[in-house]
Amino acid sequence: MTGTWNRIDPIRQTEFACAVAVEIERALARQNGVTNSDAIVAAGRVAGAVAAAVALLAPTDIRAIDTMQERLPGMASRFVRILAVEAAERSARTRPSSAHGGQGTDVQPAGSGHLDAMRVEDWAGRVAGSTFLQENLGISRSTLHRWQRSGTVVALRTGGRKHVFPLAQFVDGRPAPGIKEVLSAMPDPRHAWSWLVGPAPGLAGRVPIEMLKRDLVAEVVLAAQNAAMAKLA
Repeated sequence: MTGTWNRIDPIRQTEFACAVAVEIERALARQNGVTNSDAIVAAGRVAGAVAAAVALLAPTDIRAIDTMQERLPGMASRFVRILAVEAAERSARTRPSSAHGGQGTDVQPAGSGHLDAMRVEDWAGRVAGSTFLQENLGISRSTLHRWQRSGTVVALRTGGRKHVFPLAQFVDGRPAPGIKEVLSAMPDPRHAWSWLVGPAPGLAGRVPIEMLKRDLVAEVVLAAQNAAMAKLA
């Protein structure tokens, strides 16, 4: 099945996604506790798109996913929350501005809006402060501060001047290669990290931070630059 769908054309991929969506909608409709029809349709569409993206992955990537079964529910939950935030931000950018009598669009700067309003722990995965990183990963405060100043590490503000650091970005006590380039393309750390930990359309649904850990830096950096340009368009 995987080998077949890796060679499908875009039209058949869309048909496949629609077929999966229909089956998911039917399954949810049969559940007694699920009554929100909009949620059922949205869940079907998301599931269909994800299934089609997975079917297009290389065999090595699919085998890698199989080793992460216990983490999939949490990653899926974060992906859906990030998807909702991105959708809300896009809707806000295209909503008529009351300040102009309904003319034009209310454009918000990157990183503003719903993502800033959410707790870091609700969308960013496991995070830690400088004390934890020093005691458990051997990263001194001075090194961490140097990385933060040079834009080599993702630091998320949690209130006041306090920052925490997503643990998923570290490999052998150092930031994954390519994070500096991604932050250069996406200067807002919240937006950058939300992009890094979610399936990226420009990368066939693959997760950028996982690709960086496998030294696929050039692909990720190019996708980040394209995503940043698309957000400004």
